[in-house]
Amino acid sequence: MKMNVEEMLPKVTDFLKTEANTQTVIGEAFTLGEFNCIPVIRLGMGFGSGIGEGEAPKTGHGEGGGAGGAMGIEPIGFLVSRGAEISFISTKSHTGLSAAFEKVPDLIEKFLKYREAETVKN
Repeated sequence: MKMNVEEMLPKVTDFLKTEANTQTVIGEAFTLGEFNCIPVIRLGMGFGSGIGEGEAPKTGHGEGGGAGGAMGIEPIGFLVSRGAEISFISTKSHTGLSAAFEKVPDLIEKFLKYREAETVKN
């Protein structure tokens, strides 16, 4: 059986194109309040193939081949827009929007204490 690399590689790359996209990995763009968020991924690919044939004195002609591919996908952050402002929020650090979300419980507690103090005043 002959291996046709020219026919096989387009099939493999078409498969990777359909599977290696942001929607497949971490979802589609979404809206959070007044923020529009678009997921961003990092993608790495590698391919290898080999074909060989030869003659052996006792066994005759032999041939073989093989191919392989690998893909690594990592979500790295979000493009976030509000009005005319556009920012990148990394999933790796505690800055920007992710830091704000971590502070929400503290902010709610402070707001409730402030509201309670204002109610006591009036």
